[in-house]
Amino acid sequence: MLDILKQFFNKAAKESSRTDDRKSGHDILVATCALFVEIARIDEKFTRAEMKTLLSILKEKYGLSPAHADALIEEAEKELNKSVDLWQFARLINENYSNQEKTEIIETLWRIVYVDGKMDQYEHYLMNKLKNLLRLSHNQLIDAKLKVLRSG
Repeated sequence: MLDILKQFFNKAAKESSRTDDRKSGHDILVATCALFVEIARIDEKFTRAEMKTLLSILKEKYGLSPAHADALIEEAEKELNKSVDLWQFARLINENYSNQEKTEIIETLWRIVYVDGKMDQYEHYLMNKLKNLLRLSHNQLIDAKLKVLRSG
């Protein structure tokens, strides 16, 4: 009888762990997308060009279908509207991504900033804030910016 109970609880624990892994992977993607959406709308103008770039990034970099990309953006916007600040998103990213992966996120954010060819004061402020929240150095921020400007 004791062996049967152990098997049951071991199986339940493994299934719960797999569910948590899937959920956390989804949550991390939502958190990442939330930062992309926030940088796009920080200047109070979420333009068609920014939306097109964001959708392109989600499809190319994360392999999402157009429908899944739209759904992810919608979910990220809901989470942003419920949140008090960006720390909860940055925390998930910091716990699950390497420095290199966080640098790639910063590069993607720069791509969104420079869709219109310029950076305004709100985008500048938010990029510096995100650099700190993601625990990246000023050099990493600037290197990512220069990489995006050279490639664009």
